Amino acid sequence: MQELHLLWWAVLLGLAQACPEPCDCGEKYGFQIADCAYRDLEAVPPGFPANVTTLSLSANRLPGLPEGAFREVPLLQSLWLAHNEIRTVAAGALASLSHLKSLDLSHNLISDFAWSDLHNLSALQLLKMDSNELTFIPRDAFRSLRALRSLQLNHNRLHTLAEGTFAPLTALSHLQINDNPFDCTCGIVWLKTWALATAVSIPEQDNIACTSPHVLKGTPLSRLPPLPCSAPSVQLSYQPSQDGAELRPGFVLALHCDVDGQPAPQLHWHIQIPSGIVEITSPNVGTDGRALPSTPAASSQPRFQAFANGSLLIPDFGKLEEGTYSCLATNELGSAESSVDVALATPGEGGEDTLGRRFHGKAVEGKGCYTVDNEVQPSGPEDNVVIIYLSRAGNPEAAVAEGVPGQLPPGLLLLGQSLLLLLFLTSF
Repeated sequence: MQELHLLWWAVLLGLAQACPEPCDCGEKYGFQIADCAYRDLEAVPPGFPANVTTLSLSANRLPGLPEGAFREVPLLQSLWLAHNEIRTVAAGALASLSHLKSLDLSHNLISDFAWSDLHNLSALQLLKMDSNELTFIPRDAFRSLRALRSLQLNHNRLHTLAEGTFAPLTALSHLQINDNPFDCTCGIVWLKTWALATAVSIPEQDNIACTSPHVLKGTPLSRLPPLPCSAPSVQLSYQPSQDGAELRPGFVLALHCDVDGQPAPQLHWHIQIPSGIVEITSPNVGTDGRALPSTPAASSQPRFQAFANGSLLIPDFGKLEEGTYSCLATNELGSAESSVDVALATPGEGGEDTLGRRFHGKAVEGKGCYTVDNEVQPSGPEDNVVIIYLSRAGNPEAAVAEGVPGQLPPGLLLLGQSLLLLLFLTSF
């Protein structure tokens, strides 16, 4: 048994003294240091002692960091990787370094970075990513870095930053974001407001400047003039589009999404029908109703025709097109959405489904829809339902009237001679 203990200690001592051939390993000021700088390395060498706390790989030729690149050194507190040729940091390359306090990735070519790895580095105090090719930082990139004191993002290719990016950094005292090509649009206004109010030291503020638009090129963010900005708002409405005509099965359903906001929001339709979900970025057709060249479509006239003015047309609307129609407007300041459920039913033949029952339940409560200047208006925000009743031949009014001949139930709107439209709309 004693011999086994001696063998175990010998193995441990051997591991403690191991070091990759190109590197120098030793103890200094109580830290276990592995120095591999200026070795012309093209990959992270294997064979480091497991107790290494400081690792320098600066000034080499590393092209990237693969998953598990530092799995051998889980106790690392300082990692220096400046002045390499790193373009990609793969997911899992840094995630195991939960004790890391200092990370220097500056002066590389990084454009692809696994931001999610930072979520595991809660002990990090210094993060240097300056002088790279970064174009985007996720809003939640720094969500776990509550101990971070210094962050350097200067000299990258950042055009904008999402509002709240720096909010989790409660210990931050130093931030460098100068010399990035910022687009001074509504989406960057929050950064000006935050930078002027924060206690964080932000040097070289005259070099935190606009690259676009052209009229603001060179303007420091701190002197950015007020911009006309507003978050999106939407209002979804129904237009019969057969003014004064007799409405028949197979008519054209027309929905219109009235969008407001600055900058002009991008409109998107989300349609859930029995056969699945249809996603449409508006517009997908020109003013003639034919598919745009850039829009993939099965035919020259798509089944769902989204126009640039916010209208959505569904020719020959039928049971296959029943479902939920939602329009979503998005710009740099946020998003807004409005939805409507559309269903077909034939009165008196059991065609009325859950949507119909929901409507009549509201009608009993005195809720429903009414008209103002021939426009359908909701009486309350409780529901957003459209039920289209296809009436029988003969006397359509009698087919749907309840109790009194020729009189419509409360909350019903009669369109033409063969269609009833029940409408609830709400925007949120």
